[in-house]
Amino acid sequence: MTVPYEQDLYAWTFENTQLLREGRFTEVDVVNLIDELESMANRDKRELFSRIIVLLSHLLKWQFRANKRSRSWERTMAEQRHQIEYILADSPTLHSKLAEKLGDLYARAVTQASYETRLSLKRFPATCPYTVEQALDDNFYPELC
Repeated sequence: MTVPYEQDLYAWTFENTQLLREGRFTEVDVVNLIDELESMANRDKRELFSRIIVLLSHLLKWQFRANKRSRSWERTMAEQRHQIEYILADSPTLHSKLAEKLGDLYARAVTQASYETRLSLKRFPATCPYTVEQALDDNFYPELC
């Protein structure tokens, strides 16, 4: 191994990829490879969760601040939906993680929507009023309560 993991991640990745391609398995930095693979999976999950929080907060703003609706909100929702779709296409098992964590993610979205709209946290439903399928549906825009 000529490039230490801690020194240059890109070069380390390229070198270990080459070693794997060439079947030189005993030379692969297995310990760091395992850590890096786990880290990659967690990055995808964090990105998915971050995007769903943004999407849910915009759905809430759309629903509870109808007089402030804008094309910008629509564009943000469309972009988050598309990026979420890409993530789920690459990692379909994350869909079940999304369903499992929807309550926690919704709570964070409420906090964000409250901050951005200056509406009280109590103004928003205590539990997520949208299903995962609704949230991800390009044609779903919640109506006023």
